[in-house]
Amino acid sequence: MKSQDIINQLESNSDVYKDLLKGIPVEMIKWKPSENKWSMLEIVCHLYDEEREDFRARLAKILLEDHNWDPIDPQGWVVSRDYMNRNYDSVLKDFLNERNLSVEWLKSLQVHDWNIKAVHPSLGEFSAIHMLSEWYAHDLLHMRQIIKLKFDFLNNVLKPYSISYAGNF
Repeated sequence: MKSQDIINQLESNSDVYKDLLKGIPVEMIKWKPSENKWSMLEIVCHLYDEEREDFRARLAKILLEDHNWDPIDPQGWVVSRDYMNRNYDSVLKDFLNERNLSVEWLKSLQVHDWNIKAVHPSLGEFSAIHMLSEWYAHDLLHMRQIIKLKFDFLNNVLKPYSISYAGNF
């Protein structure tokens, strides 16, 4: 994929996220299928933090050939940033706003070479187009996670009935 195709997908994904994440029932916001899985609230908080502190920030560093990758801790943020006590609607609004800022920033870039690289401390050379692709892949992974969480919640609510008639997930 070309950089512009990925940027267009990131922009379209804003609407996908908006549709996937609006109107979530109150009882589902903090529901988890198991202790080691994330709730809808934790997913939205993660998306918000990643948008600001990972993908946009790190792509900017790569484009500037800045090899100083500030450490991040997405798994640890769930607890250290107290995701479960945040307001779902506020965080969703903040995330969608950050995504719009990201898309505006991406569209404003005048990148002549998306193969420009910076060195990640553990992954080695990392190109701008690679980071942009990872950003898009991150969206797809979390969209799948959100859909699966919705499916699992429905299955839980309908117990003892099975939703297997609809097909296997």
